Amino acid sequence: MNVWNILQNTAKDRTLAAPSILSGDFGYLSDSAKKAEQAGADLIHVDVMDGSFVPNITFGPDVVAALKKAVNIPLDVHLMISRPDKYAAKFIEAGADILTVHKESDHDVKKTLMEIKEMNAVPGVVINPDTEVNTVEDVLQYCSIVLVMSVFPGFGGQKFIIDVIKKIELLVNLRKKNNYNYLIEIDGGINEETSKKAIIAGADMLVAGTYVFKNQDLKIPIDSLKTPKINTTYA
Repeated sequence: MNVWNILQNTAKDRTLAAPSILSGDFGYLSDSAKKAEQAGADLIHVDVMDGSFVPNITFGPDVVAALKKAVNIPLDVHLMISRPDKYAAKFIEAGADILTVHKESDHDVKKTLMEIKEMNAVPGVVINPDTEVNTVEDVLQYCSIVLVMSVFPGFGGQKFIIDVIKKIELLVNLRKKNNYNYLIEIDGGINEETSKKAIIAGADMLVAGTYVFKNQDLKIPIDSLKTPKINTTYA
């Protein structure tokens, strides 16, 4: 069974926990990823920033390759870069199982998504807090993931923007109306309280950095993210 089928099947019953390695120990990233996996994480979320699209610089393909060797769960690679179309192949070759790209980046979103799928990775689109859902409606049919940012990308530890809950609800309705299969992912300011709001709205995948890695026992926050579906939001 491939990565996408596993994610789909799991998401029918409960939410998926994706700890963000951006909040791990940069001196021991592989160890941080292994600890998250051992604590029950479903995926490892990898935030790639280029210092241009966002005001921070993080990881390149070599780090993704190192993490791929360290864990046996999928790598959920989020490209916060100006030209994701130019670098998608390099990250997939390095081991990215999921590759999400921003609507706001300088590229042909549909073409990039299709190329990601052709390279046997799971394609997804990302929207920032100030980007409306209707701007990506034309590419939803090509997405396996829709990632809603609940903070402005660039740095971890930011406060959750509550207005994005409406976007999750809208994406749930569009998925049902059009019989789409994408999973809805949320990233930014996720903790025990905000995760519940996101789950009730219909989120399938929860990215959490500080909330997970600030704990000595990672299993406690990770288990809190893996919540049985309160209502049937994914079909």
